[in-house]
Amino acid sequence: QVQLVESGGGLVQAGGSLRLSCAASGRTFSSHAMGWFRQAPGKEREFVATINWSGSRTYYADSVKGRFTISRDNAKNTVYLQMNSLKPEDTAVYYCAAYSGSLYYTPRLHREYDYWGQGTQVTVSS
Repeated sequence: QVQLVESGGGLVQAGGSLRLSCAASGRTFSSHAMGWFRQAPGKEREFVATINWSGSRTYYADSVKGRFTISRDNAKNTVYLQMNSLKPEDTAVYYCAAYSGSLYYTPRLHREYDYWGQGTQVTVSS
């Protein structure tokens, strides 16, 4: 139905920036809300950011507000996560996810999403 592939992760020093990309295929991309989650070793996946189907509404975890920006380009079937002022505590595997439910809801819980990518590693050194 929907296949997601993340890219753009890597190693960066604290204070640096990275832009993650998530390429979607297999179904109409514009019909899905999209989210970014992250998971550090020994911890559960946590919400980072989400964007509704049209890109008109976004939500962020308090820990990344003012530093991260989620966006999407439906013509390219791609969602982005621009990460600025990175901190060591941002180190994690970052996953993108797609929601196939109601257009009136933009979920922020990982169990609400229907499709997941394989993740991309982000490591921030101090």
